[in-house]
Amino acid sequence: MRRLLTGLVVSLGIAALVRRLRRSSRPEESTPVGEEAADSAADDDPADELRRKLAESRAEDEPAAVPPPPVTVVERRAEVHEQGRSALEEMREDDEG
Repeated sequence: MRRLLTGLVVSLGIAALVRRLRRSSRPEESTPVGEEAADSAADDDPADELRRKLAESRAEDEPAAVPPPPVTVVERRAEVHEQGRSALEEMREDDEG
């Protein structure tokens, strides 16, 4: 009985291994190239469709994200001093009134 059970488990393991090897060799043979790959993959797998949509949305966002021109140290220092002066004036007005 033990030999029968062992033989059954071994044969099921071999069958599973053969199926896995066959599945892994199929996509390599039928992989389309270029945009056709994205279209056909989107039809097959929902995750691929989401990846494609994410890539498209990222491509749309890139041109709009233009960094502001760099601010020099002198300009930034003048801006900070001006903010400090205005805050000081506001505090003086609050004390007087």
